[in-house]
Amino acid sequence: MYENIDFNSIDLTQEPPVSEPERQYYFIAKCRQYVKEQEELAGHPLTADVVTFGCQMNARDSEKLSGILEQVGYTLSDSEEADFVIYNTCTVRDNANQRVYGRLGFCNSMKRKNPHKKIALCGCMMQEQNVIDKLKKSYRFVDLIFGTHNIFKFAELLCRMFESSGMIIDIWKDSDQIVEDLPVERKYPFKSGINIMFGCNNFCTYCIVPYVRGREKSRRPKEILQEIEKLADDGVVEIMLLGQNVNSYGKNLEDEISFAQLLQEVEKIDKIKRIRFMTSHPKDLSDELIEVMKNSDKICRHLHLPLQSGSTKILKAMNRRYTKEQYLELAAKIRREIPDISLTTDIMVGFPGETAEDVDDTIDVIRKVGFDNAFTFIYSVRTGTPAAAMEQVPEEEVHAGFDRVLEAVQETARKQVARLQGQTLTALVEEVNEQDASLVTGRLSNNTIVHFPGSADLIGQIVPVKLEECHGFYYTGHRVEETK
Repeated sequence: MYENIDFNSIDLTQEPPVSEPERQYYFIAKCRQYVKEQEELAGHPLTADVVTFGCQMNARDSEKLSGILEQVGYTLSDSEEADFVIYNTCTVRDNANQRVYGRLGFCNSMKRKNPHKKIALCGCMMQEQNVIDKLKKSYRFVDLIFGTHNIFKFAELLCRMFESSGMIIDIWKDSDQIVEDLPVERKYPFKSGINIMFGCNNFCTYCIVPYVRGREKSRRPKEILQEIEKLADDGVVEIMLLGQNVNSYGKNLEDEISFAQLLQEVEKIDKIKRIRFMTSHPKDLSDELIEVMKNSDKICRHLHLPLQSGSTKILKAMNRRYTKEQYLELAAKIRREIPDISLTTDIMVGFPGETAEDVDDTIDVIRKVGFDNAFTFIYSVRTGTPAAAMEQVPEEEVHAGFDRVLEAVQETARKQVARLQGQTLTALVEEVNEQDASLVTGRLSNNTIVHFPGSADLIGQIVPVKLEECHGFYYTGHRVEETK
C-alpha cells in the first residue's frame, strides 16, 4: 500500500489521521520537510545509520526503521559518523547493555563536533526502567528513546524529535496493536525475515523477554501471506518466519490456526523456494509440525530447538516445562522422522543452583542428540527476573562448566557437519567471500556454510554444490552443473 503513496501530496494543514498506518504516512510527509530544512542548515544530504544488537526479530525491526528513514529523506549509511544514529538494542544479557553504553560514549564525542547529529535508542533494553533512569541522568545528549511496542510510531516520534530541543522518551508497557504496511528497507534482496508474532508467554525464570516484549500477539495469517507474496514478487526466494516461540503461533487469534497449518499455506506461494523459522520451544513442538516438515520440499532441513540445560532439576528451576528425558525423546523422534535434519540449540551454563553433576547431564544430552551447532553462553543476571533473586554460582565454577560444555559441543558438531562430505546439496548464494573474491559463500538447507568458486552474478541463486572438504563448521566445494 505505501508504495503507491505520494507523500508530497499529503495535506499537512489538516490534522493527522487517527487510523493507522495513514497516521504514520502523514508524519512521514511532515518529516520530509524537517529533513530538507536540516539539510539546508547542514549544507549536505543527511545520512542515517541503524545499528542492530540482538536477535533476528531486532534485525527485522531495523529494516522497518531503515525503510522509514529512507522515506523521510535520509541516505542510509554504515557509519556511526552519520548525521542520525539509532541503536536498536537487546537486553537478553548484560554485556549487550554495556556495549550500548560504550557506543553512546563514542557518539557523544562525535555529537560535540557535529551539532546537527541526532542519536536515538530503541528496542528491548529501553523497556527497563533502570535503563531509562540511567539514560536520563547520565546520557542527556540522546535525542529520542522508544521501546518495542511503539516502533510503528517511528515517523511520529521523529517529528517530535525535530520539534523539540530536549530528550523525547516514549515507552509503552504493552500493546496489542499490530500496524501493517509500513515502509521496509531489506538488507538482502533475495531473503527476508517475517514477523509472524510478537511477545512471549513462557516466563522462563532467567529471561527478561516477556517483560520487555510483552505477551504473545499473533499476526493474522492473511497479512502474513500477503507480505510474503509481495516479497516473492520482489525477488525473495527464502523467508524466515520469526517469533519468540513460533510453535505457539495462532493461539490468541479469533480463528485459531496452528503454526504447522500456517507453514502449509506459505508453501503454496510458488516463488518462495525456502522456508525457515525460529525459535521453537520444545514443550510446544507438535507431531503435526514434524509431519509437515518431513513432507515438505521447501521447509529447510534445520531446526533450532533450545535446550538451555540437560538437567531436569535445573530445567524445573528455569520453568522450561520439560524434562531431560522428554527433550531426548523429542530429539530422537525428529531425527527418526527427518533423518537429514540439522539440529542446533542454545545452552546456558551457570544458572543459579547448577552443580558439576548438572553440567554432566547437559553434556550427556549434547552427546546423545549430536547437535550440529550450539550457541553456548554463560547465565547473565537480569534484574526483575525470578532467577536474579536466586543464589548465584561462583564464577570459577561457572567457567569450568562452560569450558567442559563448549568442548563437548565442538566435538559433536564437527562429527555432525563432517557427515555431509562428498554429498552434492543445494546452496543459496548469499555473498562474495570476504577473504577471497574468487569465491562465493552459500548456505545449505541445513544452515551449513559452503565456500566455492563463483562470481557476484550467482548471489540470490540456489545452485547445487559438491561438498569437498570439511573445515570443522563449514565446507569448501565446487558448483555442479545442473542436468536438464
